[in-house]
Amino acid sequence: MLYDITPYPKPRMSRSDVWKDPPRACVAHYRAFCDRCVLAKIVLPEAGANVTFYLPMPKSWNDDKKHRHRFQPHQEKPDLSNLLKALEDAVCKHDETIWRYGELKKLWAERGAILIY
Repeated sequence: MLYDITPYPKPRMSRSDVWKDPPRACVAHYRAFCDRCVLAKIVLPEAGANVTFYLPMPKSWNDDKKHRHRFQPHQEKPDLSNLLKALEDAVCKHDETIWRYGELKKLWAERGAILIY
């Protein structure tokens, strides 16, 4: 299933991020990402899920550079583990039940999205 949600990594959080108002920008973005995942009713199976994170290319890139990078490996920050951690925390009350993933990857794309199959 393809979800039209731009992936966002789990930020490093402190205790004050729970009560601080307004929250730090990274925490606010993370919470908004979690809300979008819940509204989209994303489900992660306990085993075998293949997850692809499509990260949007910067608008400052020219069309030629965008064409060369389309669906190529994204080898910059944010790292794959933080993207997966954010997704797990957003959609699973008990993410300890997930015991195996299939393929995990992050790729460049025109728009951000998450593919789970």
